[in-house]
Amino acid sequence: MTDVVTRTDIDESDDATADDSPTLALGATGHDDGGGEAQWAPAEPARKKRRLGLWIGIPVGVAALGAVAASFMLIAPGTTVAGVPVGLLTPGAAGQAIAERLESTEIVVGGGQSVSAADLGAQLDAREMATAAFETRPAWNVTQWFGDPVPATVTIDPALTAAALQTAAPDLYTVPTDAALTFDPASQTYVVTPAVDGEGVDPAAVEAGLQQALDDGATTVVLDEPALAPVAPLTTTESAQGSADVLNAMLDTAGFYVGEERTVPIDRAVLASWITLSTGEDGTVEFTADPAAIQPVVDTLPGLVDRAAVDATVITNTAGEHLWDIQAGQAGRALETTDGIAAGFADQLADGNAVYALPVKETEFQTTALARTIDVNLSAQRVTLYENGAAVDSWLVSTGKQGAPTYTGNYTINSMYPMQTLYGTYRGPNGEPRGPYVQPDVKWMMYFNGGQAFHGVYWHSKWGTPSSHGCVGMPEWRAAQLYDWAAPGVEVSIHY
Repeated sequence: MTDVVTRTDIDESDDATADDSPTLALGATGHDDGGGEAQWAPAEPARKKRRLGLWIGIPVGVAALGAVAASFMLIAPGTTVAGVPVGLLTPGAAGQAIAERLESTEIVVGGGQSVSAADLGAQLDAREMATAAFETRPAWNVTQWFGDPVPATVTIDPALTAAALQTAAPDLYTVPTDAALTFDPASQTYVVTPAVDGEGVDPAAVEAGLQQALDDGATTVVLDEPALAPVAPLTTTESAQGSADVLNAMLDTAGFYVGEERTVPIDRAVLASWITLSTGEDGTVEFTADPAAIQPVVDTLPGLVDRAAVDATVITNTAGEHLWDIQAGQAGRALETTDGIAAGFADQLADGNAVYALPVKETEFQTTALARTIDVNLSAQRVTLYENGAAVDSWLVSTGKQGAPTYTGNYTINSMYPMQTLYGTYRGPNGEPRGPYVQPDVKWMMYFNGGQAFHGVYWHSKWGTPSSHGCVGMPEWRAAQLYDWAAPGVEVSIHY
């Protein structure tokens, strides 16, 4: 006999409780000895229905939802990028896997040491490729599962590759010779010694080998007999020649200038001694100048540049128009300061400019104008020189004789020659021709009216008497005096 009476017909899956009546307790000791009083035990609370199907279904549903959500964040199964399996990875994890794969890849060239992808400066955008793989092959799209491998293009740094391969496989590398630029004292110019190419493993072959390793899923690729290619020098012949052209142009123009005037030229060898040549990181030839080397020349500039003004003296006509410079005017000038010139010129030279403009203060010159005219009095057979309306000299001459007169009128000197041979025709008293003549080596010719001119006469001395064929003749020393005093454009008056 049991201690507690239970009902065997209760189904725990029912919605209602098995028995709403109280349970009977059969005795304090639990034995039916007939000595105790039977009592009803308090009724048990009604039991709730156990919904086992619901509690089992919720975890399964959550798992299903998680799988669906994950499919929106993961790359499709079976996807490979650059030979790396990235299926069911996030783009971030896939990018990391691709990058690690590249970092672990090595190249062995010509039986030498291995070279890592990092040593070659290898690059590929792992993150971008992983993102692109996810965008085109998301896990939720079952049509993209186990698709073709996604290739990746890898690039290397040619300079890093050359350096790494030179260390790893020195037997396959010939060092190039840079072009050299020097100043040649003999020619006083900068000259270039051409560059010579070296030879080394072709970076394109290494890049192709690294690409093949990625495509094949290998971490090591061996290039037993790699293709060789020329290795360009850092400083090329063309680059050095470009610098030589700049430097030689500087040698041609170097100096301290006042306006357009190269007042103090700089000797080519001296300029070259101021300049120091060097090579930049990109192989270009650079040049600098030393201000301390320039300063001694700067110290001499005041004595070479400063000057007093020179006044001008000019010949004009009576209208005041300029005809000739007796003395050209020249402005005075003085160097304002020499401070900073050496440093400034050094900076210019470094920029390829050897023309230094000096800071000077100028003073204007004064001009004296002399209005000059020549007067010929046929009656007096005399020439008189006037300057600014005042007579400054006068002497006897010989003008045209009867039959070949010197024509009256107002003229200007139009051309001047220090010596000529004269050709003409002798004329009788009435102008009739009497045969040709030739007069060689006639000095100080000054034409004013066709073939009529002032000139010196060495074949007679009949001054004050008409004796010429129309010209105004005079002693040679007087003709020389007039030649120096007159100028083209000076006015001439012929009258009685």
